[in-house]
Amino acid sequence: MWTMSLLDIAMVVVDSLMAVVPRRIPERAALERCKIISHRGEHDNKRIKENTIPAFERASAAGVWGIECDIRWTADLVPVICHDPSPRRVFGETSAVSSLTYNQLHARVPDIPRLEEVIQRFGGNTHLMLELKAEPWPDPDRQSGILRSLLAPLKPAEDYHLLALDPTVFKPLAFLPSECFFPVAETNVKSISAQALAQGYGGMGGHYLLLNTSLKNRHDAHKQRLGTGFPASRNCLFRELNRGIEWVFSNDAVALQEIRDRHLGQ
Repeated sequence: MWTMSLLDIAMVVVDSLMAVVPRRIPERAALERCKIISHRGEHDNKRIKENTIPAFERASAAGVWGIECDIRWTADLVPVICHDPSPRRVFGETSAVSSLTYNQLHARVPDIPRLEEVIQRFGGNTHLMLELKAEPWPDPDRQSGILRSLLAPLKPAEDYHLLALDPTVFKPLAFLPSECFFPVAETNVKSISAQALAQGYGGMGGHYLLLNTSLKNRHDAHKQRLGTGFPASRNCLFRELNRGIEWVFSNDAVALQEIRDRHLGQ
């Protein structure tokens, strides 16, 4: 049985507190700039599982600007969409993705899509936030070539960004412009911020409480964006928009999109 960690519990408590703090309605310009990203698609991991085509379709159909998903590699170097090293938490399959060929993985967990499927279905009409997981690359040159081929129909930094908790995973991808890369901080905000500024990345992401206004001003001065996660309520969304945040990652993206669209229509 999977249980909530102390960090998960703390985040739920913080979100609950943020939800009851009144916030003014953002100015129209802030609402228009707002770009909501569905974190692993619109899912509940019961009826609709995370990082699956149906989860992404629900977000896209609701007009959500972007979808975030996680890339891992099979044993025969097919990039697939799965957050954890194995599909156990979501699908019950205990074998590591990297230990199975794509055909073996598909036979056991057919709902895990290939990156190619996601690009074909959503590329060019829904912004793709593609997170590269920090895991060994057995053949970096070949893997880099595979990603280059798959992403070729799209415009970097316009149609997609590449995310990572560990920015060293960007190193094999020299064919992409630096503004396409978007490192994400956990608690190491200072380090990630310094790397983003030094490397000329597109910006950085992190929890909304950790990315403070001082940090935002520093990145604004370098024309870099901040992406904050994971607002789950109207008041938390409005907090972010009122302080000039443009990219909002959320597990409740469809609900937040409806709130944003409703206030734009008034």
